[in-house]
Amino acid sequence: MPVGLFRVCLLVITAIVNHPLLFPKENGTVPENTEEIIQKMKEREESLRLEQLRLEREIADQEATQKALEKAAVVVEESKEQKVRWDMWTALSMVIFLLIELWRQDFQEGNWQDTGGEEDDMAVLGKAFKGVAFPNKAVLASFYEKRILGTTADMARMREMVEGFADDLLEALRSVCNRDADMEVEDCMGVGSMYENWRVRKPFVCDLIVPFAPPEPYCFCCQTWCSGDSFPPDEQGYGTIKVCRAGEDATGCICDKTKLGEDMLCLLHSQVSSTRPSSEMEDLLCFKNTQYLDADQVMKWFQIAVTKAWNRISHKYEFDLSFSLLDSPGALKIKFKSGKSIAFNLTPVVQYENSDVYFISHFPRSSLVADIPSSTHWFLTFAVYERRFIQLVSKTLPANACHVSCLQILSFLHGKQCSLTGPSGLTNYHLKTVLLHLLQARPSQDWAPEKLEARLQDMLKFLEKCLHEKKLYHFFIGNGKIPAELGFPIIFQRAEPLNLFRPFVLRRDIYRKMVDTFHEMLRNMSALINEYTVHIPLAHANGIRKEAL
Repeated sequence: MPVGLFRVCLLVITAIVNHPLLFPKENGTVPENTEEIIQKMKEREESLRLEQLRLEREIADQEATQKALEKAAVVVEESKEQKVRWDMWTALSMVIFLLIELWRQDFQEGNWQDTGGEEDDMAVLGKAFKGVAFPNKAVLASFYEKRILGTTADMARMREMVEGFADDLLEALRSVCNRDADMEVEDCMGVGSMYENWRVRKPFVCDLIVPFAPPEPYCFCCQTWCSGDSFPPDEQGYGTIKVCRAGEDATGCICDKTKLGEDMLCLLHSQVSSTRPSSEMEDLLCFKNTQYLDADQVMKWFQIAVTKAWNRISHKYEFDLSFSLLDSPGALKIKFKSGKSIAFNLTPVVQYENSDVYFISHFPRSSLVADIPSSTHWFLTFAVYERRFIQLVSKTLPANACHVSCLQILSFLHGKQCSLTGPSGLTNYHLKTVLLHLLQARPSQDWAPEKLEARLQDMLKFLEKCLHEKKLYHFFIGNGKIPAELGFPIIFQRAEPLNLFRPFVLRRDIYRKMVDTFHEMLRNMSALINEYTVHIPLAHANGIRKEAL
């Protein structure tokens, strides 16, 4: 019973507690507040989600940046390794290239004169020879007889007359000079085309060189570009001449090379002797404040001396003497009363040691060499050895050899073409150099008179090849095959070969003009030769040509 009552009471209490009227308005706003809370919670959740996304993006960006930096570092390391490998390959390639170039130059130096047979020479022919009608043997023979021999018959008489007058003029020059102070003039020598018997174009001009030496106690100390001194590439072929006292070292005292202290004096040079070069050296035709011989002062002295000498002997001759060209200080002209004239060049030179190589002050033709660096730089001429080489080789050739005829014909064609289209960088000296190379390369029997046509073609082919490569080497410099009979100085044989076409490598306008002139000469060759050739029957010409073949 008590348990039942307890259950009834508990039920009543529960009913009362859960009755809605017990707390009438207490929970009336619960639904509305719940919605706001839920909305705020959703907004908060959304903001947290956006923040999470932002943080995730930043983390991703940082990771991407870190990966990019790591990748860049790897690329840099790889590029460094590749650069090192590339530098190694580049250096190795350059070494290989230089070795190949040195081998090629050595091969050329050993075979630069080797032109091979006529079939090999034909391979040298380029587009310039295509369509060119080359004159046959009969036409060339007629042209040579009519045009060349007919105009060169009086060359010997002219040479004899000029040499005799030059000897008389130089003897008078010695008499008007002060033997104790002026330069000592030696006998003149004939060089060039007039004395090698291949000049064909008028006016005939004799080239004479006059060696001179300083008065005692002075001497000339010569330095060349191949003597071990440092000369830039554009001064190859040049040298300097220093005026020294007898027994003085050409390099000078050590006090000129060493900075002495202010309280130290050279025992060999006092303050008095140090002022000597500025006055005494200028009297010895040196450049101002130096001991180097000045080519311009030498030519001025020589012109004055020649004028004085002529005034002394002019009464003996029935003609006038004058300087003919302003750009050639040694160019003289003899004028006869009849109106005729004879031109010749008298140029002072300095002997190199005890050889027949000479330092020449001025060239009669300015196109032979590039612009002279300065008046203290003298160009070396090997004209005496060139004349001797031709004379030596001529003794081994067949009778009436065609080597001089080839050079005469080619010189005539080139001169005629230049008179039509204007002068070019190509000179007769270049043509003679081509002949010298071929004379050394070909056997003696190849220069028989009946092979004139073939040898003339060889010269044109060789010249075309040199123009194409822009390389025509000086015959003597760097040529180790010079005959020992000539007594040629060994220092020049061991020197690096001198490219005569080097000045045209950078001067493209002159080079283009030279090539165009050569091509025009080839195209006009038949017309120029036929102009001076008598008519030859076609059957006769073909018969002679078949015999030659």
